[in-house]
Amino acid sequence: MVRINYIITLAALVVAPFLRASEDLGEMWGTAAEEAKYYPIVNIPIPSNLPMRPGGLEILPDGRLAVGTRRGDIYFVRGAFDSPPKPEFHLFATGQDEIFSLSWKDSAMTTTTWGEVTRISDTDCDEFADRYDTLTSNWGYAEGHEFAFGSKPDPEGNIWVALGLSGSYESLNLFRGWAVKVTPGGKMIPVCSGLRSPGGVGANAEGEMFVIESQGPWNGCCSLKHLKEGAFLGHPASYNWYPFVSGMKAPALEPKSDSRVYVEKKRVKELVPPAVKFPYIKMGRSISGFRLNKTGGKFGPFDGQLFLGDYSLSLILRATTEQVNGVWQGACYPFREGLATGIMNVEFSPKGQLIAGGFTTSRQWPVRGTEPFAIQRIDWNGIVPFEIKEIKIKKDGFLVTFTKPIDKQKAAKTDAYNITTYTHVYHAGYGSPEVDQTTARVTKADPSEDGLSVMVRLENITEDHIHDFDFSKVTAQDGQRLLHSKAYYTVNEIPKK
Repeated sequence: MVRINYIITLAALVVAPFLRASEDLGEMWGTAAEEAKYYPIVNIPIPSNLPMRPGGLEILPDGRLAVGTRRGDIYFVRGAFDSPPKPEFHLFATGQDEIFSLSWKDSAMTTTTWGEVTRISDTDCDEFADRYDTLTSNWGYAEGHEFAFGSKPDPEGNIWVALGLSGSYESLNLFRGWAVKVTPGGKMIPVCSGLRSPGGVGANAEGEMFVIESQGPWNGCCSLKHLKEGAFLGHPASYNWYPFVSGMKAPALEPKSDSRVYVEKKRVKELVPPAVKFPYIKMGRSISGFRLNKTGGKFGPFDGQLFLGDYSLSLILRATTEQVNGVWQGACYPFREGLATGIMNVEFSPKGQLIAGGFTTSRQWPVRGTEPFAIQRIDWNGIVPFEIKEIKIKKDGFLVTFTKPIDKQKAAKTDAYNITTYTHVYHAGYGSPEVDQTTARVTKADPSEDGLSVMVRLENITEDHIHDFDFSKVTAQDGQRLLHSKAYYTVNEIPKK
């Protein structure tokens, strides 16, 4: 066996000016051009002769960054978190097939690729992998839409895997459109059906597992879906594999096309609605890998929130989740534009930096970023931006918290809030326009004593609707405007008390 071992060292600090190469989202994101004042983007240089095309990211116990690539290689990178970054790239393993997920546990790397979950080990401790063990390959794989994305290990050590459909519309191979979990011993356990084209799997702050789903058939927009055991998540093409699942019956009904999710979830009792919907273009076009912020304040005021990449628009989003009447739902918020390429995955460094990696492709999927591949780092410079921190639903409205005290006099005015609502057609067609629009009437706004939150009371909350918030009239105590004035809350359930 021929071993390839090379170390490449580069030193550079590049605060990326990539907004010049792509269209700014403008009013949809508020004052997005101001983002670099708080969260500068740092380029981690990649040698020109090293086609990285990052897919999976992981942090090793010794603090190095691990990168799995579309070409099937795994590199260990030292110095990526330094300022300036001084990366050294070491080839650890090769021979895999499009690595979109990495996790390190018990001195071994686990990869999730198109066709299997593999444990990769260095048994003689020479920094090169020499053992490759297939944990499972108990699903079908035949064509280029049949992606597979895996999670980090859950508390029991299981890897949760989301399997994309065949060509977006059909499930032609075993368990395509399903989420499964793979035990440390290699047993594959089907969890739920109904996926279309997932882009990442991970846990929220409460430890529940979620998957990102792309816009397409039976999906009006991208969304975050709860991987509830025994559930059906919306696309009926994968019903055909229930006979292969011991102890799990297929839903008695299929959803009706050209309906609404809130109608069909009453017919199809297994249907679990998306927890967070991301309005198309306004909040992403092809959302990808995501990670929970557990940095303990090293990345600013957003601990316990999910940070998500978007492939097509080359940006990063935030999301929060909460459980209401036993159903998960929540909100999404703009965060950072201007990354260099299509974002496939994100990871937090030990220093609390957000690492983003990805690439462009020749598969006719458009990308705003102009670079063929990149690894970048988003640093927090210690200055707190004035932002919408989180939105939570109450029985008569929404509790909105901010990162800085607001001007309570302005925030107490009901006309300071512009809230519209809409939903999507639930159908077999590709995507959906925003339909059934309403305007929510604010009846009262009660700022808290400390000015860090306001209770916005509404005449009506509309079930199954995205509530589209515009807070552009709300300012901080010192008159500062919000960095991003928009946020979007998905209402699946209204609290009963």
